Order: sequence, then C-alpha cells, then structure tokens
Amino acid sequence: MNKIVLGLLIGGILGIFDGLTAWFTPAVRAQLLGIVIGSTVKGLITGVLIGYFARKVNSLPLGILFGLGVGLVLAFAVAAIPNPSGQHYYFEIMLPGGILGVIVGYATQRFGEATQAVSR
Repeated sequence: MNKIVLGLLIGGILGIFDGLTAWFTPAVRAQLLGIVIGSTVKGLITGVLIGYFARKVNSLPLGILFGLGVGLVLAFAVAAIPNPSGQHYYFEIMLPGGILGVIVGYATQRFGEATQAVSR
C-alpha cells in the first residue's frame, strides 16, 4: 500500500483511540465526542505528513523520530488551548499524540510500499 495512504489509514484509526483516551480525564468526559472527532482529524493530518516523509526518506529510525516529532507538535498545538476554566492538559494530550506518531512512523516505513520510478 502507498505510504501516504497507509499513514492516513493508520493515523485515522489511531486518532479515534487517541481521542478515546480522554475518558481517563473525568473533567472532560462530557466533551468526549468532540475530542474524538478532533483527535481523528489530528491523526489524519499526522498520518499524511508522516506518510509523505516516509515516501521521501527511506529510514526506519528517521521515520520513527519524525513521527514522534509530528505527533508531539500537533498534540502540543491542541494542548496549548485551555479548557473553559483555563486549565491545560499537556500530559494527557501529548502522551497519546506522541505514541500515535511513533506507531504511524514505524508502520509507514516498515509496511508501506516504496514508489517506483516510471521508465520510458
């Protein structure tokens, strides 16, 4: 499967589970549906970015590192937005976001098909 499509699929699926981890934070359980939708979109974006990187750079360690970086940066962007009471949930958001990035980075490098040059 194409590395970008694989990253998109895995990122979307793991984004759902990333959002479901909000259930472990009782203060935000009432907003669980919105969190799951937002995390899924964040996972899709993460997957596309990591898949594009994996398409250009064929290195498992760099793919994992890039995945971790993208996952943490996007999760930080979400965690920097305070809830209505002004509280931030950096750890609760960035931990699953980083894990998502590492898994997608690994999977796209390990299981994605490299593109083949077209010969004329």
